[in-house]
Amino acid sequence: MTRNRVLLVEPGYKNKYPPLGLMKLASYHRERGDLVQFVKGEDSSVLMHAWDRVCVTTLFSFEWKRTSATIDFAIQAAGNQPERVFVGGIAASLMREEFIKESRWAGVRFIAGLLEGAPAKALQLSIDDSDFGADDTTGQPIEERVPDYSILNHIDYIYPVHDAYFGYASRGCIRKCHFCGVPKLEGAQKEMPPLYDLVNGITKQQGPKKDLILMDNNVTASARYKEIIAEICDLGFTVGATLDRDGRRLKRRVDFNQGVDARILAKSPMYLKEMAKICISPLRIAFDHIGVRKVYDIAIRMAADNGITSLSNYMLYNFMDTPEDLYARMKMNIALNEELGIRIWSFPMRYQPVTLKDRSHIGKKWNRYYLRSFQIILQATRGVVSGNPEFFNRAYGNDTGEFIRLLSYPHGFIFNREHYEHGDGKSVLEEYEVLRRRMSAEQNAELLHYLSEPIGGEKAKQKYYNRLAGEHSVDKLVRDVISFHVLGTKDGKITKSDRVLPIFASINPDPIFPNEEEIVEDAGLYDQEQDVGELVHTNLIARVRAGNE
Repeated sequence: MTRNRVLLVEPGYKNKYPPLGLMKLASYHRERGDLVQFVKGEDSSVLMHAWDRVCVTTLFSFEWKRTSATIDFAIQAAGNQPERVFVGGIAASLMREEFIKESRWAGVRFIAGLLEGAPAKALQLSIDDSDFGADDTTGQPIEERVPDYSILNHIDYIYPVHDAYFGYASRGCIRKCHFCGVPKLEGAQKEMPPLYDLVNGITKQQGPKKDLILMDNNVTASARYKEIIAEICDLGFTVGATLDRDGRRLKRRVDFNQGVDARILAKSPMYLKEMAKICISPLRIAFDHIGVRKVYDIAIRMAADNGITSLSNYMLYNFMDTPEDLYARMKMNIALNEELGIRIWSFPMRYQPVTLKDRSHIGKKWNRYYLRSFQIILQATRGVVSGNPEFFNRAYGNDTGEFIRLLSYPHGFIFNREHYEHGDGKSVLEEYEVLRRRMSAEQNAELLHYLSEPIGGEKAKQKYYNRLAGEHSVDKLVRDVISFHVLGTKDGKITKSDRVLPIFASINPDPIFPNEEEIVEDAGLYDQEQDVGELVHTNLIARVRAGNE
């Protein structure tokens, strides 16, 4: 019998976790006897073969261009027969109509939502189209299958988190937050098969994994919450759990990596008493807006009371919040750290509409310049807001006023912080500060208007600022201040040791920093200007490689 050839493709973006959907598809096709190959990006070597089916996964909507190129490649790999191409995942589910609009992709099957139900139905297979597997109308749902980890050996890319069991104890969510795509992607809260099947299946296939990464969107809302915790304990992930491997004792951890709901945690001590039974590290609690500060405060205190001291949170910004709101939330964590003797690592996540094809969205209470300034600071701190007061105050300011002042700084001042605050550029910064103090509210507003124009790269911005500085229709004081914005992030006279990343690292006395595994995935953090992104990404790659050696 002829074996069908199936190609699985993940776009070539950098991401933290392996493609669970493709791994489950691999499991399904391998059990059927199909030949399966996995590639990341447009690997031309696979074009030497004929593929009966090509499956593409999608992730971030703002990776539209890269995802589009991958779909074009998939059609080519399928012998220019688009009906053999299947595209699913997050972006394909949330933006299905946008994908279908592209005439060059006519015939491609875009799969929305989870691969629930019988495989033939979930994959839109048809006997009339001679689709192999079209007769599988009663088989196990692909969504519930044990993922096939072996396909990860097909590529050179190393996912920062890989030594782990990946899965779900529950799907969906009881909330319908306007900023979130989960209701459309997964629907209402629903239960998944017991974790025993998943963990034991992966162990049989690959051997024991160190960690348990559960991607539930709201596990505390599960009707089986206590049972889920009991399963996790039975599987060996209790407090202090370790795994012996090659003569080494590895510390295990459980991570509900999508975060838990403070509004539910605060309702009853039961939730955190149960959570404290497992080796949760970190406990991620969402702090999406200032309106939940009371329940968030209660949840953090209850966690500390139950001995959970390693915490992390998602901090949405650029939605309905103001920069002042964001600073207040970050500062609140600093106060809780000091009072309770715990560690809360905050990860601000920039809001983008889930169907936007780039990261151009600007919230009503933000502006383009503030967003870019905050991004530079976040890049320098690897996307992390440290709980250390000295570190925080240096990076983000001692109070709200200093934070806003930093956001309006010339980006050269932010990026080359030490040079201008304590080095040869100190007199330049002082001259700038004198001018800024003289500006009225109207002049500040005019300045921000010019700074927030969508100009492009650094050279284009410098040219634009130079033109404004000589434009007599612009207020004289505003012109004088704008001239400082010509000082870009790239300056050959400034040594790398004066830049912001090594300076922040040197003033952070805390030897405990989140491991690469614990840092939140935000693929858009480094996607705009590579002068900062390359510096930080190089540092991240070095840390990943060190951890793998």
